[in-house]
Amino acid sequence: MESTWEELAPGVVRRRLPGWDETVGAVAGHHGLLVVDTGASLRTGAELRRELTGRFGQPVSHVVITHPHFDHALGSGAFAGTEMYAAAGFGELLDHGVRETLTEDAVRHGAGRAESEEAADVLHRPQHEVSGDMLVDLGGRTAVVANVGPGHTAHDLVVLVPGGREGPDVVFCGDLVEESGEPQAGPDAQPAWWPGALDRLLALGGEHARYVPGHGAVVDAAFVRAQRDMLAGRYGVAT
Repeated sequence: MESTWEELAPGVVRRRLPGWDETVGAVAGHHGLLVVDTGASLRTGAELRRELTGRFGQPVSHVVITHPHFDHALGSGAFAGTEMYAAAGFGELLDHGVRETLTEDAVRHGAGRAESEEAADVLHRPQHEVSGDMLVDLGGRTAVVANVGPGHTAHDLVVLVPGGREGPDVVFCGDLVEESGEPQAGPDAQPAWWPGALDRLLALGGEHARYVPGHGAVVDAAFVRAQRDMLAGRYGVAT
């Protein structure tokens, strides 16, 4: 897997993975390294873990799953031993068939069945299920893991990385925001709630943050606001 990391602020990077163009992010502090999403397979997750450990000179300590879709979550089993965060209710999904759903979605999009089943089997319950905001101390830097959904799914998380004096605030949006195409609303989407989730996302990041979509190029607050208005119009949500 070719290493192409984009630096968004000091100690904050992201990659657009080949295949499904999903974003993986990372945030480094003095004694912690947080990864946002893990790719679509155990092989990808393991390669990401090695790359990031080599880049920052410390092991991955925390993982955030922004939402339960195969291209963002199925690499998570490669991060055993880390503190894992997902939206409230994620563990219950694992108990009620989401492993099979993730596998079938991956296979339908071209992934191998055997590797997808293996990745789903070892996807474990997160230690932290987030219903509001949760602070993650990485040493000299604190990331905010926030549940602003539902929207793209019923279980959406975002990650705010305050920049302070060193650079801009960065917000990893998961698939609540997409730049490379129209926002995708699958069977688990919550379209009536999605514009409100983007309102909360904008309130969290503010006007000057860099917003990192789940797919596509980094955008600004104006782009997020325009996408929010488009979604409200598409689904007949009052603004």
